[in-house]
Amino acid sequence: MGAVRKVASYLGLGAVEQYDEPYGDEEYEDDWMPASERAARRWQPAEQPARIVMVRPQKYDDALTVGRHFREGHAVVMDVVGMSMAEATRMVDFAAGLAYGCEGRIERIAEKVFLLTPANVEVSMV
Repeated sequence: MGAVRKVASYLGLGAVEQYDEPYGDEEYEDDWMPASERAARRWQPAEQPARIVMVRPQKYDDALTVGRHFREGHAVVMDVVGMSMAEATRMVDFAAGLAYGCEGRIERIAEKVFLLTPANVEVSMV
């Protein structure tokens, strides 16, 4: 019981409510799994070969293309050489947030070239 309800009950301003019904969380207990496992299932295409998509955005509006390919589970190589410094910075910030939000990774692989990888892709440096 919350503090406000306790005070109201003590002052006689409201009755104490008793809940006889359970919250109903029992039906969701079987479906529970860690977020990383959900992301791995979501980003893993069924029986399709892995794809790497090369995107050369010219303006910040092209972020939708990067996001669409990444959310479909493809690794994305993003080359922002053709953008102004301000827009390139915005695009990299967007890509970093996208990778973080989808439990993926972003790595700089060359000057103004970045690799976004989904959670189920491992990058090895040799």
